[in-house]
Amino acid sequence: MKKVLFFLGLSLLGLSPALAQEDVKWYSIKDALELTAREPRILIIDVYTDWCGWCKRMDADTFSNKEIAATLNRDFYPVKLNAEGKDSIVIGDNSYKFVDNGRRGYHELAAIVTKGRLSYPTISVVDERGRVLNAYPGYKDADQFKLFLAYFNEDAYLDMTWEEYRDGNKEITVPDI
Repeated sequence: MKKVLFFLGLSLLGLSPALAQEDVKWYSIKDALELTAREPRILIIDVYTDWCGWCKRMDADTFSNKEIAATLNRDFYPVKLNAEGKDSIVIGDNSYKFVDNGRRGYHELAAIVTKGRLSYPTISVVDERGRVLNAYPGYKDADQFKLFLAYFNEDAYLDMTWEEYRDGNKEITVPDI
């Protein structure tokens, strides 16, 4: 009976039970690139490390937001990329490897999608042809990330910079990224 009331309550609020329970469906970068060849979408790549506290906070506070999860799953190919992952990633004829660099090291693919700015977390945006559009370092809360997704979802990135878009939407407090 409680379950029926819960789903009825969600329906009255205009939410489907599927939306209320949706989590981000994360892809590997290889799988996302294969999918976008068949159904073009932008890739939103969460570049993280296992030791990064802000990365964990973004997982807990931002990516767990049901509206963000629904938007990512519906309109983009969300990708998780461990910047210190040891496994090679083969895309087409290219193989990307871990580079041992002293105490930590980095994955070559992380260096490419962050445009050489290895800072965590970083959200990298890759178009349907595999071109890195930009990389945005730093933590983003749910409200900031919703605006960020809207910038790409509305194709505003084709006509204006992120700063112009953000500044035109001042009702949401968004830091420089």
